[in-house]
Amino acid sequence: MSDIPNKTFNDGKTIPAFGLGIWQVPQDETARVVSESINMGYRLIDGAAAYKNEVQLGEGIRAAKVPRDDLFVTSKVWNDGMDYDAVRRAVDESLDRIGLEKLDLMLVHWPFPKQDQYLDAWKALIAARDDGQVTSIGVCNFHSEHLDRIIGETGVTPALNQIEVNPMLQQADLLRINDARNIVTQSWSPLGNARSFDADAIKAVAARTGKSPAQVILRWHLQLGNAVIARSTKTDHLKANMEIFDFELTRDEVDAISTIDKGERTGPDPETFNG
Repeated sequence: MSDIPNKTFNDGKTIPAFGLGIWQVPQDETARVVSESINMGYRLIDGAAAYKNEVQLGEGIRAAKVPRDDLFVTSKVWNDGMDYDAVRRAVDESLDRIGLEKLDLMLVHWPFPKQDQYLDAWKALIAARDDGQVTSIGVCNFHSEHLDRIIGETGVTPALNQIEVNPMLQQADLLRINDARNIVTQSWSPLGNARSFDADAIKAVAARTGKSPAQVILRWHLQLGNAVIARSTKTDHLKANMEIFDFELTRDEVDAISTIDKGERTGPDPETFNG
């Protein structure tokens, strides 16, 4: 296994370019999945309060044979408390559930535009960072107007914007928006529910390299310059997802995959989703 490269944040900190997401991982499997993943080489674990498995995330971290300082742990603030005080409590509660003194990254999970409290939530994360509860702060599913508002009002740019990206929803404009602001893009739902596994452009790379369609797509994310989180509960899939650092797509292959884009989401639209 090759070492996982890092992406550098605009605050000078770094994040592994590849990691494990635990969305929809059942509580009774989370600790095993987390500990197995860490012991096989994963260093980034991406959780959230809304996933309802933060307690088990902490159990998995403690069961693994890797020092805490070698891990990168993310959580997120949900929409059941987006005002300033509620977000400060939410950070406390995530730390307590996971059993950590500090998070490496805390994110505003969605802008929830109908609530119109994402600016207050962002200010609370700034305070949590300044108080030493989290190392870096960022957002998920933010579009240009959301980013411009929080940056303009606070002067603090998110370190990361976690958004849905996969071959069927490539979001090239939003990737450029993040890049222009020196914000790391992290892809969620990177495989897009396998909707593009049979696409000719994906199958051609798989045939040339001997890799699976999933491995081809995960490698594609890295070559776009994105960080990426992948999810599985199966040991063999967890191992296979790590095996993406010993091959590359050609420029022509990347260009061919760009033609698959249909603008079709697997998740909600951030402009209208309110939890």
